Amino acid sequence: MVDFLAENNLCGQAILRIVSCGNAIIAELLRLSEFIPGVFRLKDKADQQKYGDIIFDFSYFKGPETCEGKLEAKPELLDLDEEFRENNIEILTRFYLAFQSVHKYIVDLNRYLDDLNEGIYIQQTLETVLLNEDGKQLLCEALYLYGVMLLVIDQKIEGEVRERMLVSYYRYSAARSSADSNLDDICKLLRSTGYSSQPGAKRPPNYPESYFSRVPISETFISMVIGRLRSDDIYNQVSAYPLPEHRSTALATQAAMLYVILYFDPSILHTQQAKMREIVDKYFPDNWVISIYMGITVNLAEAWEPYKAAKTALNYTLDLSNVKEQASRYAAVTERVHTQVQQFLKEGCLREELVLDNIPKLLNCLRDCNVAIRWLMLHTADTACDPNNKRLRQIKDQILTDSRYNPRILFQLLLDTAQFEFILKEMFKQMLSEKQTKWENYKKEGSERMTELADVFSGVKPLTRVEKNENLQAWFREISKQIMSLNYDDSTAAGRKTVQLIQALEEVQEFHQLETNLQVCQFLADTRKFLHQMIRTINIKEEVLITMQIVGDLSYAWQLIDSFTSIMQESIRVSPSMVTKLRATFLKLASALDLPLLRINQANSPDLLSVSQYYSGELVSYVRKVLQIIPESMFTSLLKIIKLQTHDIIEVPTRLDKDKLRDYAQLGPRYEVAKLTHAISIFTEGILMMKTTLVGIIKVDPKQLLEDGIRKELVKRVALALHRGLIFNPRAKIQDWQSIYQSTHIPIPKFTPVDESVTFIGRLCREILRITDPKITCYIDQMNTWYDIKTHQEVTNSRLFSEIQDTLGTFGLNGLDRLLCFMIVKELQNFLSMFQKNILCDKTVQDTLKALMNAVSPLKGIIANSNKVYSAAIAKTQKIWTAYLDSIMKVGQMQILRRQITNELNYSCRFDSKHLAAALENLNKAILADIEAHYQNPSLPYPKEDNTLLYEITAYLEAAGIHNPLNKIYITTKCLPYFPTVNFLFLISQFPKLQYNRNLGVVCKRPADQIDWLPLVLGLLTLLKQFHSRYTEQFLALIGQFIRSTMEQCTSQKIPEMPADVVGALMFLEDYIRYTKLPRKVRRNSMSPICILKVWACRETLF
Repeated sequence: MVDFLAENNLCGQAILRIVSCGNAIIAELLRLSEFIPGVFRLKDKADQQKYGDIIFDFSYFKGPETCEGKLEAKPELLDLDEEFRENNIEILTRFYLAFQSVHKYIVDLNRYLDDLNEGIYIQQTLETVLLNEDGKQLLCEALYLYGVMLLVIDQKIEGEVRERMLVSYYRYSAARSSADSNLDDICKLLRSTGYSSQPGAKRPPNYPESYFSRVPISETFISMVIGRLRSDDIYNQVSAYPLPEHRSTALATQAAMLYVILYFDPSILHTQQAKMREIVDKYFPDNWVISIYMGITVNLAEAWEPYKAAKTALNYTLDLSNVKEQASRYAAVTERVHTQVQQFLKEGCLREELVLDNIPKLLNCLRDCNVAIRWLMLHTADTACDPNNKRLRQIKDQILTDSRYNPRILFQLLLDTAQFEFILKEMFKQMLSEKQTKWENYKKEGSERMTELADVFSGVKPLTRVEKNENLQAWFREISKQIMSLNYDDSTAAGRKTVQLIQALEEVQEFHQLETNLQVCQFLADTRKFLHQMIRTINIKEEVLITMQIVGDLSYAWQLIDSFTSIMQESIRVSPSMVTKLRATFLKLASALDLPLLRINQANSPDLLSVSQYYSGELVSYVRKVLQIIPESMFTSLLKIIKLQTHDIIEVPTRLDKDKLRDYAQLGPRYEVAKLTHAISIFTEGILMMKTTLVGIIKVDPKQLLEDGIRKELVKRVALALHRGLIFNPRAKIQDWQSIYQSTHIPIPKFTPVDESVTFIGRLCREILRITDPKITCYIDQMNTWYDIKTHQEVTNSRLFSEIQDTLGTFGLNGLDRLLCFMIVKELQNFLSMFQKNILCDKTVQDTLKALMNAVSPLKGIIANSNKVYSAAIAKTQKIWTAYLDSIMKVGQMQILRRQITNELNYSCRFDSKHLAAALENLNKAILADIEAHYQNPSLPYPKEDNTLLYEITAYLEAAGIHNPLNKIYITTKCLPYFPTVNFLFLISQFPKLQYNRNLGVVCKRPADQIDWLPLVLGLLTLLKQFHSRYTEQFLALIGQFIRSTMEQCTSQKIPEMPADVVGALMFLEDYIRYTKLPRKVRRNSMSPICILKVWACRETLF
């Protein structure tokens, strides 16, 4: 019959692929559960207020039009919704694909069962597959994995969060318009069950059986799978645990499968007492806390509480007398085996001869150790006992008392067992690799000894007092031939024959009275020794390694091991050499990877790498977490050294009196420094003793671990210092998993915010904005300095940014620039919302703007009675300018700061890295020249959309300060009616608050006006830059018309002085052209030649 898992067996390959996929799905669910966006939990009041109107649960489906209508009625909600979509669509898609995979999995399994029943697979039925060893394993695993998926989803991703994520994905993706979308089925399967993983939470009624029954599965299939699990040892594990008291451990994997699968047929749990009694007697006579998958533990006393038959069957196991008996037994076993293991681990004890002679004894010791560790770890775990359940608390207290539980002793036993296992495995691997070579060497040596003895009795080789004996000569030659004829490949016959040869050599020594000759006796003893070694060597079987692998399984502790972290770290702190023993423990824990990867590997699935990387990465992260105590201890010692050197040890002068030498020696503090320095070197030696280790598929280099650990601790301490130091007393969101700056191994720590800023860089930025606020300061561009608007005292200047660079470095200053950039984006978005609300939605303002546009058309003409026209328009729109001014000034203020930062970055780049600066400038010019050439001649090359050159070079240019913040496009915009007119009206409405000063330029007339000239100019410049250039042209044309009309009115009324508003308009044009680097003809085009002459005539008077 064809092997069930053979590549040409379609039936076997189909179910193997399903099971392989199941393991990969669970890994993906566990991976994603760590990246649930916190906003979907809606735990904080701030999140509820901000996102409560755009995040919906399944109630959305009752009236989607109503929900969407509420959003569309509020433009600010639409903007927030769009921003939320952009930030979360990627992770939502990933979650949806995982949920979709769960539904597809059970659909595929049902289709496979249907195909079996319909005879699609020739000569295969459900019954025949369950009779096959691999077949019954895979069918049981397929159903079990589906149950595990559902439990993992409910434990790791809360029901409400699932619903919100599914609804958000439905709203933001094109899935709803897809004809083949099975979103409805996925929602039905994964809707909230009411279950909560929080301690003390009440269990929903009929949970989880109602959850498991959402997709119907063949009852016959479920019944037959449960029958197989009840009666068979489907994995043949009992052979690895021959002792009857180890049977529950041998069947632990099968017990976990049965626990999950029983929820698909809850009638057994409720009413079928005979079956439940059989199950408990076989699987749970001495244990009630089980691991169902990769360390997810369940306490049966709690899980089976609602089920009458299951609860009744488990009563004997949970009887306090039985609990006491088991706890006492394992206490005695722990004490006995710990002594044995420590004896075996003594230097020189585990020699090859001893190991080969005592394989059964060593394996029994390993079994006892692992069984005891498993039972104690599971039954004393905090996660296994709900503190609110009186009965569970009583059982746990009984265990802790009767087992004399001490976590340090249990941890030490785990360490010693892992080390013992590791040494035995390494020895067996080496012996297996050298097995044939050694066997052939022993055979050759034994044969040669017999040949030499034959020569001795031939009389050719004279030996003291040995007479010639042809019979013995012929006999020994025959023995030599017999030894050489032994065949390594036929180990059974060779072993039997070797025993006979040993007996023959003992007999010949006795019957032929050869004891009298010591040399002959020695030759015979050596040959027997070689033959004994051959028997030992031929008995080295791979089955021993397999048994050790089965017995040493630590997958149940995948999560529980974390409870021993503090003990591990304390042990390392006391003795850094402990790392070598921990290495064996980590390798033992890595054996847990075999469980999910076995079927994926058998199916040759492409998921192998992804799943391996996830579990290996989790284990390596845990290794890093444990070993982080070494860098922490190093830095603690360094702080003590710094304190001693700074405060205690006095600097020795170049010359001092002999009498004061003792005072300056300070032997005590110097000894303390030497002691601490030595301790640091011992810590580094400790981690380097670990050696390079392959954990799963990830190679762990101790040097890299040490370096990463030191960097992590350094980042943590620097961030903490900046967090505590940069606290002031004034009066688009990126997820961590998306950030290129956030590292898994060396994370940037998060601290509790002390104000609205999340980090110190935010606080620094807001403090700079506070002290340079244009409402209270006046910025003088020529001096690069801010002055207090009331006292005229200097507040700060451009040296501030040099100090920041000296403190935070180029990256810190560049980060500050990026933050300001995002703040400008946010402010411009707020401005557009305000423009929509205050201007476009106000009919009075609309009518005023329309009337003004009629009055000023055409723009090249002159307005009669211009003062009256402009004043009327300003008066009717006065209420909107306060908010308008705030937004413009904030943007302008941040642009001034960005210009200062850019200048500082560019200066330091040219000074410190002149070659880099020159290379970047030339590359930038070359790229711009090529792009310009392309637009003149489209046949020339241009960077494609997928080419990241422009994006990457921009990052370098901004870091080097080779860019102009005023030329940036911060947001995408739509056409806005009357936009140039509104900005023009806003500008001329501010002129009465301003005056021209020959030394300072344009300044505000009164401090109470709270307006600063340059932020106003740069704010308007930045705002206009976000729109099409025709808006700018129209805006400048309106200013030109304003100057011409006002000057014409002054001439007609024979007013000799230039009006202040015209001076303001002229200064605005002057500054606008200077900062935008527009050609001078722009200003000339705005005014007629005659008007320019009049302006110049007036300027002579003014200046």
